Formats: sequence, structure tokens, C-alpha cells
Amino acid sequence: MIGYRNASAIGTLVERTTRMSFLVKLNNQDAHTVRKAFAEELRHLPKGLKKTLTYDQGREMAQHKIFTKETQITVYFAHIHSPWERGTNENTNALIRQYFSKGTDFTKISREQLKEVQDELNDRPRKILEWRTPHEKFAELLR
Repeated sequence: MIGYRNASAIGTLVERTTRMSFLVKLNNQDAHTVRKAFAEELRHLPKGLKKTLTYDQGREMAQHKIFTKETQITVYFAHIHSPWERGTNENTNALIRQYFSKGTDFTKISREQLKEVQDELNDRPRKILEWRTPHEKFAELLR
């Protein structure tokens, strides 16, 4: 998600089955920074949950081959101008916009604030999950 005047951003990662969301503080939008930040965030997940990542056509994933080599996560790219190919992520971004409106300067948002929003999103019941929360579904998946 891009912030004020395209000068700041956060990364959003969503596990498709459980809708578990991860918000990633990005100090820069270049490919190196995004690769490192996403790899660090995903490092904490069990190996069986880290198989693929579907991304849009942004330059920030230009180092996807290095990312795959370092994480063993295969990166796929959605077709250009086809947001429905990443529907879960797009819907989650809409939920995140309830906390951070367009034009938010993400340089002024701390990692702790991001993680608070992440926890609120993951504790929010979802119809698609039969009114369970992503945290609950994620815990079931881990068992």
C-alpha cells in the first residue's frame, strides 16, 4: 500500500486459507528493501505454509528470484490490470484502509502501530471463515 505522495509504503501479506494478515513496515519501496522485509516477516511461519506468493506487477518484486532462492517460496505474478487474481489481498487492503486512509504518511506509523492493526484485523470475525477469526483458523491449520 502506497502512502502520501508515493513517498512511503507498507507491505501486506495475506494467507489465503485463513485470511491471516501480516503488515510489513517498509523503509523504502525498492526491490531490495521489499525482498528483505518480506523474507524477514515470513521467516516466522511454519515451512508448510510458505509455498507460494502471488504478487502484482510492481518493480518492488524485481528481486523475486533472489527471494525464492532465500526463502524457498515460489513467486507468481498476477496479470497486469487484473486485481481479481489477487482478490483476497485486495479485499484485505480495503479493510486496512479503514485504519489508514489514502494519503497516510507511513513514515509516521510505527511498527508497533502496524502490528496493533494487524492484530485487530486477525481478531475480526469473517463471513468467509464461518464467522471465525483469522487467528482461530490459523491456529486450527497449525494443529
